[in-house]
Amino acid sequence: MVKDSYLSVESASCGEYKEKGSKFIAFSFPFDDESKLDEILSEIKNDHPKARHYCYAWQIGINRDKFRMNDDGEPSGTAGKPIFGQIQSFNLSNVAIVVVRYFGGTKLGVSGLTNAYKMASRAAIENAIIIEKFLFADYNLIFDYSNMGHILSVLKEKEIQIIQKSFENSCLVHIRLRISEETNKLKDIKSGILNISREEISDNTEISFCTIKKVSGLKN
Repeated sequence: MVKDSYLSVESASCGEYKEKGSKFIAFSFPFDDESKLDEILSEIKNDHPKARHYCYAWQIGINRDKFRMNDDGEPSGTAGKPIFGQIQSFNLSNVAIVVVRYFGGTKLGVSGLTNAYKMASRAAIENAIIIEKFLFADYNLIFDYSNMGHILSVLKEKEIQIIQKSFENSCLVHIRLRISEETNKLKDIKSGILNISREEISDNTEISFCTIKKVSGLKN
């Protein structure tokens, strides 16, 4: 089966960890676009101008194949790596975690720092609502008014998600299909509209009175 789901955080959350006077505040965010990182960091720095470090890690993609870690001046591997480790531990994707450190005057050492960034990140994730998100493909169905009742009835019968309807010179219905169900659902739609069995439907089957056009790009 085609993989089309992943775990992520529903909304921003916060967690905190204290060690020997130092305070570590972690912020987790839904994160789909790495170009937004500077904006997130800027906002956090404005809210915490006296913090010593702003370390982070993020991961994007259903296969979790895009990621980055940053220690922001902490000893190499003591901040970004344990933050990223918690993202991995909870099997999350499309998420960013930024940990702000207020220095308390006592050095924690490599193991102490690693544990502090880990625990702060874990606290932020545990305070978040973790949800399963899905990837979808969108299609537009375009047809004449004379076929509207029949086509809408088929979409309802086949339990197809309708995103939008537009009725102007012709009818346009915007539908959404889960990637793992895309092929079978398209066959269901075509067989229902044509009143034939699914076995009679192929990838090349067209409907003369209804154009089915894929909308570029995946949705989640």
